[in-house]
Amino acid sequence: MSAPPSSSSWGPLQGVKVVSCSTAQAGTVPYMLMADLGADVIKIEVPEGGDGSRQMTVLPGMPSTFFETNNRGVKSVTLNLKSPEGRAILHKLVAKADIFGQNFRPGAAEKNGFGYEELRKINPRLVYVSISGYGTKGPNGHLPGTDSMAQALGGIAEAYSNPGLPMRTGIASVADESCAMLAFGGALAALTHARTTGQGQKIELSLLGAVIRLMGWTFTTTMWRDKNPVTGQARITGTAQRPGISASFNDRHGKPLVFQLTGPENWHDAMAGLGFAERIKAAGFENLGVIIDNDEKRIELLALLDALFATGTRDEWVAKLRGADIVSAPINTLLEASNDPDVLANGYVTHVDYPKFGRKLKVHGTPWQFSETPAKPGIAPELGEHNATVLGELGYSAADVADLKARKII
Repeated sequence: MSAPPSSSSWGPLQGVKVVSCSTAQAGTVPYMLMADLGADVIKIEVPEGGDGSRQMTVLPGMPSTFFETNNRGVKSVTLNLKSPEGRAILHKLVAKADIFGQNFRPGAAEKNGFGYEELRKINPRLVYVSISGYGTKGPNGHLPGTDSMAQALGGIAEAYSNPGLPMRTGIASVADESCAMLAFGGALAALTHARTTGQGQKIELSLLGAVIRLMGWTFTTTMWRDKNPVTGQARITGTAQRPGISASFNDRHGKPLVFQLTGPENWHDAMAGLGFAERIKAAGFENLGVIIDNDEKRIELLALLDALFATGTRDEWVAKLRGADIVSAPINTLLEASNDPDVLANGYVTHVDYPKFGRKLKVHGTPWQFSETPAKPGIAPELGEHNATVLGELGYSAADVADLKARKII
C-alpha cells in the first residue's frame, strides 16, 4: 500500500483539521488515527531536534518503530514556541483548526502560549484535548506520568499476575493506547457538539483514568465484593448456579491455548467435545459451580485439566472446542499474532511503501472497516517536511519561510 497524498481526499474525517503539540504515545496516537481516516493533522515539533521519539527503537536501515507507529500520515511543522513569532504562527493554525491536542504536564501548555483559555479566545469552536498522567484534580496531578506508572496504579498488573509471584507491569503500552482511543472518541464527540452548537470545549483525560476504564466489569466486581479477584491460570466468574471460566492450558508440547465459557450448558458441551466428560464426572466436577468460592476445588479441577490437555496437541484441542461451539484460541506470541490468519485477512496488519528505505514494511493496518470511506495508513513525515506547504497556506512567501528558518523560528 502506498502512502496517501498530502491532502485529505478519503476517509470519514476528510475536512477535519487538527493541530497537535503532543509527543509520546497517548498524545500522538489519537491524531494518527484521525489521519488514517482522512483528517488533516499538523504535528508541531521543536526545530532541529523534533520529537525525541524519532530516535527511539531505530532498527538498522529502518525508521523508528515508535515514531512511525504513532505519527504516520500527519504533517510535520517545526515551531519555536518560546518565540513570539512561533506562537503567532501556532495561533494562526489554531484559528483554522477543529481539534487541538497536547499532553504536556499540567501548567506547561499555559506557560508556553497554548493553554485552553488562550486558544479558545482565538477559536471558540475549538475542541481542546489535554492528556495527563494522573488526572489534574488529585494530589499527584502535577507530576509527569508514563504508561508503566498508570499500569502500576490502575490494577492491570494484578489482572495478569500469578498467586505468590511478584506483580509486574507489561511491555505493551496498554495505558497509553487505551488513553489514546478514549481521546480519539472524546474529541470526535466534542467535535459533533461543536459543529451542532458552535461551542468548543476542553476535554481532560489521563493515563490512570484510561486504565481504570480498561479494567471494565472486573473492576466493578472487585469493588462490590470489596475483595481482590483470584488471579492466575483461570478467570472464574458468575455464581454457583451459573458459573463461568476462562482458562489457559498447555498441550503435550508446551504450546498454550485458552477457552472461555459461561453457564452449565457450555461446560457440559466443552467437556463432551474434548472427550473429558467421563473423567470430569468421576472427579466430581460435572457441575462447574462447585469451584465457585472454593479454592481447593478450583485448584483440583485445574490440575486435572492440565493433565488432560497435556495428552494432545493445541490444534486438536482448539478444533474440538470450536466444533462444540466453545470459544477457544491458541495463545499467540506477538510475532505469531502478526502472522495470524484472521489478523492478516482483516487487514489489521498490512504493508506500506517506504520510498526512503526502498522497501515495503509490515505495519498496523486499521481496526475499522468502513464500507464507503476506507482508511488509508500512511507514513510518518520527515522533520519539518510540511513547513513550506503549511506556512504557504497561511500566506507566508518562500522568502518569509527562508527567513523564519534562518532565525530558527521554524
